[in-house]
Amino acid sequence: MLTGVRIYSSDAIWRQILRELNAVVLDAPEQHNVNLDNISIHGPISALELKSLVIKATDGGDILQKIFGRDVCLSQIKSKILILLYKTGGMTGGELKQSLGYAPETSTHAVDTAIYQLRRTYGTNFIKNTNGVYSIGEL
Repeated sequence: MLTGVRIYSSDAIWRQILRELNAVVLDAPEQHNVNLDNISIHGPISALELKSLVIKATDGGDILQKIFGRDVCLSQIKSKILILLYKTGGMTGGELKQSLGYAPETSTHAVDTAIYQLRRTYGTNFIKNTNGVYSIGEL
């Protein structure tokens, strides 16, 4: 039900429930799609209600609106890259690949191509690379 979603929770019971729903449960809250500790869950909820909360938390539309100051329509990989860079403050290429589901040493150009297209569309200073760490610059 939550296959491929990277979730952090400090609570042992939630960690077990998330594993049973096929989520990738992380040991540290650093590179996650969702930090379950930050979601207010009151009382018992169904698996579908949990899935709805997780999807809402991974949407990132509010983050993209903060970055651009307006609603934008981006491909999934471009959205995920921007959301990750916004949440973390910066990531290496390997960390980005890993957070997007690729092995860090994988020879894929998907991340590089998405960053190139973002820079081409929004300016070369939009995605900065300082000492191998990508971060969001200025529009």
